[in-house]
Amino acid sequence: MKVLITGATGLLGGHLIKELRERNEEIRALVLPVEHADTLVAQGVEVVWGDITDASTLKPAVKDVELVFHLAGMMGVWRPLSDYRLVNVTGSSNLYKAAQKAGVRRFVHTSSHTVYGLGHGRFLTEKDPLRPDPDPYSITKAEADQMMQKMMSSSDVETVILRPGTFFGPGDRLHFGRMAERTKQGKAYILGSGNQHLPFCYVTDIVQGFMLAGYHENAAGNIYNITNDRPLTALELFNAIADAVGGRRPSIHLPYLPIYCGSIVAEKIVARVTHSKPVVTQLGAMMFGSDNMHSVEKARRELGYQPKVDLREGIKLAAEWFNAGGMEQPSVTQASQFVPLAGANK
Repeated sequence: MKVLITGATGLLGGHLIKELRERNEEIRALVLPVEHADTLVAQGVEVVWGDITDASTLKPAVKDVELVFHLAGMMGVWRPLSDYRLVNVTGSSNLYKAAQKAGVRRFVHTSSHTVYGLGHGRFLTEKDPLRPDPDPYSITKAEADQMMQKMMSSSDVETVILRPGTFFGPGDRLHFGRMAERTKQGKAYILGSGNQHLPFCYVTDIVQGFMLAGYHENAAGNIYNITNDRPLTALELFNAIADAVGGRRPSIHLPYLPIYCGSIVAEKIVARVTHSKPVVTQLGAMMFGSDNMHSVEKARRELGYQPKVDLREGIKLAAEWFNAGGMEQPSVTQASQFVPLAGANK
């Protein structure tokens, strides 16, 4: 079977490719011109250069493809809402329409747990409403989620929407790498009491969810949370990271509400003057300072999904990469505000 992956150079894409190779699938990757595809080529992956924000580049990517895993998205960079919307909403629409025209059988769309909003303090299910917080990533992920629900309702393409937790593992610079660096430097701190649950999941458990979404007969036409439903608290997570990387367990607790309010001021006032990302964003404050849990009972019941990697064990595996100098290795992409978007000029 010919399979297309967007976001193939990312953390999730790399681990998903390993699983697809185990199935001897014909893998094609849609890769941005700024990305380095040497590793993909060495793995036998067919590389097609293009950009989901430019619909004219997508026809070669979806040609003769039976299954699409749409992982690409904008996150973790300081760019305006319009850029996030162009990638996460318009880009997803462009790819889905191209897949429809090409006769793709199944399309797996990557949403996010942030579409529900953060800080509910209970296990959220797929039936909970989408109430994203005022953050470009969360807003546009929710918009794309709603758009995909509407498009799939009248489409012949078997469509699956996944709402994954925040994943980490070897190669994760965005989350684990930063947390490990701060604990290694003795600069990590805890927001609030530290008893709040953080919505993290080891990357191979997320991959398991994607494989089920791509191949299980029950998945088509459905939405699933995919994460670890045995989350660690903030204190447990940071203590485990500190122990694994030889860092210092955080002993400083900062009050959550003032930090959250300060992040709002930093985003709305300070960042507009400095034109740079604040040290603490609203999304970051809520992610690490509020209580977040998500149920996977639907995926467990309908697909047989079951998280297999204990989070403490996952931290040890990610720490092996970090301790071996993982953060010093060259990045595969310019994950910054300077990457051009082809669709911006259309």
